[in-house]
Amino acid sequence: MSEPILITGGSGLLALNWAMAIRGRYTITLGLHDRLVSLPDIDTRRIDLSSIDHLTQAFETICPKLVIHTVGLANVEKCEAEPDLARHTNIELATNVAKVCARFGVPLVHISTDHLFSGDQPLLAETAPTMLLNVYGRTKAEAELRVLDVHPQAVVMRTNFYVWGPGNRRSFSDTIINTLRAGKALTLFEDAFYTPILIEAAALAAHELIGLKAAGIFHVVGDERLSKHAFGHKLARAFGLDSGLITPGRLSGRSALVKRPLDMSLSNSKACGLLRRRLGGVDEHIARLLRQEGGSYREIQCL
Repeated sequence: MSEPILITGGSGLLALNWAMAIRGRYTITLGLHDRLVSLPDIDTRRIDLSSIDHLTQAFETICPKLVIHTVGLANVEKCEAEPDLARHTNIELATNVAKVCARFGVPLVHISTDHLFSGDQPLLAETAPTMLLNVYGRTKAEAELRVLDVHPQAVVMRTNFYVWGPGNRRSFSDTIINTLRAGKALTLFEDAFYTPILIEAAALAAHELIGLKAAGIFHVVGDERLSKHAFGHKLARAFGLDSGLITPGRLSGRSALVKRPLDMSLSNSKACGLLRRRLGGVDEHIARLLRQEGGSYREIQCL
């Protein structure tokens, strides 16, 4: 029998695509809150992450050998407008999960972000000090500290991913593809840089790190730093869409938005060194995204 794995935040883009990436290798339970989902060969269970007792009961029933904690409030504007909700979602729930994992001796992968720095330097390593510009970044940074404090053997995975989303949830890559397919113009920032990774590649790397008994902070991102504008052009070429519809914009000129880093690119050298391989570049990951379209990734149903 394959090992049981619990993925929290089970109705989210990250959890659903992570489950698809490892389906068949493990017995997967998606932990849900309000929204229900259906995915063939994958179990679901309502879990109240705000209750240590409820979490403990879930662990006693599922007996997970690994937990992937994907719950998070990532909307930067919403975090700024509702800081208490951001703290509860990003810090308190993560701490509860880490405490119960530590109590049961269960390995944990806690999903963090690349949104933790000032944005004036490229390809930062895990040792770079955080410089936080907004509530979202502050809550995610504190969550990292809390998780590792209560569960030092946890893997904190900083990442920035793209995926196929179900009908009611759209990822950044979905938005680009759907907009261009509709023949509509799209503005993408040419001064916002990052190191995106297909979630399938990130998930498989995380499981390898757990297999190696890694612990601490890892940048599980793609090998290539590029702008959101350049990413859109690569997607358009791979999917045979009109890249002429993409207009360059500048995040630095969007004063109405909550302040955020312009350069979120991270170095994945630490992870690559431990895994003894590359994590992959944008072109190869987009090619994989193209092959996934219309396949099993469309089996996800949000109820």
